[in-house]
Amino acid sequence: MSDKVNVGLIGSGFISTIHAEALKRCADAELVAVASPSPGKAEAFARKNGIPHHFADYRRLLEMPEIDLVAVGAPNDVHCQVTVAAAAAGKHIVLEKPMCLNLAEADRMLAAFNQAKVKLMYAEELCFAPKYVRLKQLLDSGALGQPVLIKQSEKHDGPHAPHFWDVGRAGGGVTMDMGCHAIQFFRWMLGRLPITSVYAQMGTHVHTGKTGGDDNAILILEFANGAMGLAEDSWTKLGGMDDRAEVHGSKGVAYADLLHGNAITAYSAGGYDYAVEKAGSTVGWSFPIYEEIWNYGFVQEMAHFVDCVKHDKQPLVTGEDARVVMETLFAAYESAGTGRKVSLPFKTDAAKPIDLWHRKAMNSENPEAPSQRRD
Repeated sequence: MSDKVNVGLIGSGFISTIHAEALKRCADAELVAVASPSPGKAEAFARKNGIPHHFADYRRLLEMPEIDLVAVGAPNDVHCQVTVAAAAAGKHIVLEKPMCLNLAEADRMLAAFNQAKVKLMYAEELCFAPKYVRLKQLLDSGALGQPVLIKQSEKHDGPHAPHFWDVGRAGGGVTMDMGCHAIQFFRWMLGRLPITSVYAQMGTHVHTGKTGGDDNAILILEFANGAMGLAEDSWTKLGGMDDRAEVHGSKGVAYADLLHGNAITAYSAGGYDYAVEKAGSTVGWSFPIYEEIWNYGFVQEMAHFVDCVKHDKQPLVTGEDARVVMETLFAAYESAGTGRKVSLPFKTDAAKPIDLWHRKAMNSENPEAPSQRRD
């Protein structure tokens, strides 16, 4: 390996833009290639970001011997095929959330990386966001006592790309898109304690014409030490992004808001153009945040993963963590579909988490239909 870790990007959309900006700030990283199947997008992305090579076929990128690390920002339904191919090519990977569409794919991906002896790193940026890092330090120090309840909420007015609305490609709705953040956030805060059960409520309240997936969700997780995690996720909040967390302990409480306190309060009748703005609309009142990729931990995340590749270190967030998140997502959709709390470990051969929730609608039309078996 050269002095720098050479990186290729697979994808040219919103998250790949963030990956590129974050990696440009990593002294040990060098962006050398980007791949995207959309006509002309890889070339335009490369030109904008000063990347020397661009391809329409990601397999061409994987053939480049000089690439050490690949960051995958492609849609959920191709995560498995791309990462398995990257492992076979001997590349380390940073994989965007959620891991894939189902548990069989997750196991296939882990097996491929274990066999190839390369690193599969799960891009959960909340584990690197400075305010949340400080929140964890407070909990770990004992200042808050024993954890009782951890809350995390993430809300905006809907995803930025069409494939998120398509449950066939995304695997679910807002729970897949943003609930996955909360699950790993809770596990990280609690030192990867086992999740013992999940209860979830989901609904499609606003975007019924766009998606068959959930646009609002509440998840309650129980952990092995008795602590609870409460996640609130929404695609229906107007007026910009909202992302905050709370830790309630036996001796104290702490609150962290990623955006307020770091933002400008603004009103725009026509909206504004901000390259990494997460909200789908900036019309009306919103909260433009300065240094968003720093406050969200993207720069620190990429610097950490690059360092792991360069110095052969264990990543903070791994492929195994991603697999636990996937299992918990399936349990959450099962809970929302059955109206019951679901215990973990949870086994299912469902092709997508959303299938377990959609069964609720099918069963209401056919009361005699059997519910999903839970192991």
